[in-house]
Amino acid sequence: MLHALRRPRPLSWGLAGLFAALYACVAVNRHRRMLTQAYDLGIFEQAVRAYAHGEAPVVLLKGPGYQLLGDHFHPLLAVLAPLYRLFPGAVTLLLAQAVLMALAVVPLARWAFEVGGPRPAVLVGGLTGVSWGIVEAAADDFHEIAFAVPLLAFAATALGRGRPVAAVLWALPLVLVKEDLGLTVAVVGALVFVRAGKGSGTRALGFGAAVFGLAATALTVLVVLPSFNPDGGFDYWGQMGTREAAGAPWELAGRLVWPPLKWLLLALAAATAGFLGLRSPLVLLCVPTLGWRLAADNSHYWGVSYHYSAVLMPLLLAALVDAVRRTGAFDGPGRVLVRSRAAGPGPALVAVRRARRALAVAGLVALVTLPVYPLHELVAPGAWGTSPRLERARAMLARIPDGATVAASNRLAAQLAGRTTVGLVCREPSPPVESPAAGSPPNGSPAVGSPSNGSLPVGSPPVGAVPVGAVPAGAVRGGPDWVVVDLADPSVQAPCAIADTLRMLDRYERLGYRRVVDDGDLRLLGRP
Repeated sequence: MLHALRRPRPLSWGLAGLFAALYACVAVNRHRRMLTQAYDLGIFEQAVRAYAHGEAPVVLLKGPGYQLLGDHFHPLLAVLAPLYRLFPGAVTLLLAQAVLMALAVVPLARWAFEVGGPRPAVLVGGLTGVSWGIVEAAADDFHEIAFAVPLLAFAATALGRGRPVAAVLWALPLVLVKEDLGLTVAVVGALVFVRAGKGSGTRALGFGAAVFGLAATALTVLVVLPSFNPDGGFDYWGQMGTREAAGAPWELAGRLVWPPLKWLLLALAAATAGFLGLRSPLVLLCVPTLGWRLAADNSHYWGVSYHYSAVLMPLLLAALVDAVRRTGAFDGPGRVLVRSRAAGPGPALVAVRRARRALAVAGLVALVTLPVYPLHELVAPGAWGTSPRLERARAMLARIPDGATVAASNRLAAQLAGRTTVGLVCREPSPPVESPAAGSPPNGSPAVGSPSNGSLPVGSPPVGAVPVGAVPAGAVRGGPDWVVVDLADPSVQAPCAIADTLRMLDRYERLGYRRVVDDGDLRLLGRP
């Protein structure tokens, strides 16, 4: 066993398998605890479910008839369709994401093995596996960038190892993962172009890849996404500082470094690369992603939470390996680090200390962030229990039959996306829900759809509600079969404001939907 770990292939794949298992445990357990959300696990499950049945990715959770390719361009998701068809359910997506994220360990650990032997390989592989961006993304629902993480790891490693053709081939599929990643492909091409000799075919390859990446992003943002988008445009233009760039460029420049939360992102990214990695040209691969994030006016993009930093991790760690290699601190491929005493005074000793310091900084970042990000849940006893409230929520959802149409709150919708047709409760259903006498509410009651007083008393219908049994079965037209809400869900504020959720609950009850479950903050309404 130990002898096998002295070879790069079993060592790198063994580390990847270990981290895939760890990610899977965390992600699946969070789904079991109902911590996953409609935004985004439910959205992507509805899209992959549609692909699996040979349909366009129309996602009800985004709105009636919403074509998801009008939100972001990620057709590579379709490769998960056969797997989902065999094993339908959100867990399939979570397991696939765990494997994809863990694959980034393989090229980085193998390259570190070539540079310095098994110890640096284990260190770099471990740093990749516990890196804060990847861990957060692996535990945070499911996202299309799960495909980008291994592709970027293989592309950056190939660049660092002087394999330009492999680097370009690994980078090209990125344009099918998300629209902005074409800019990263362009940077890969530019680096290949700069490193190649004049008149070589590699130089032409780099130039072609750069042009292709830029053209792919322009085409998807200006043509493809608007053609699928219900509003005929790119939804995120308003967040990208385009007005400032056109009218007041200095304002856009100021936004890149303010507010100070952006400094934390930049500092943590630099520390992840051991600071020494900033000397590697590979760090330039981070510029497109950091650029749009820092320019945006969405505060979620600036911080170190959510899934947005996952694509940076393999690039920063590849830059670290490249920078350490460039110091000359290793005594040839596959050799251990030159010992400081043997190096003696002079440049060799400086190189050794610099490399060790960089690896130590990167390791310290991993140790400091490990308890902060979700991987610590593996050893948290409270993360593996089942509370009575969770059992009641499961029993409530079990009342909803497969194939039903449902309006649900954010986290409950993620539990139903694989077996029902589910939308968000705060939005108008399609077709709109109507009673046979819409517009003629009972005497003394507000009109249907009017705002409530903002509260729903436990155990009793709102004032003016249609009594149970007053609306005959089948009389209500449109609307879902079931309405299910967890008002204690902390994510209920986004994407749905609590006022909108309460208003729609009030409306459904005035139309005669009956309370099947009324358990504190857990509500289940059934069609009359």
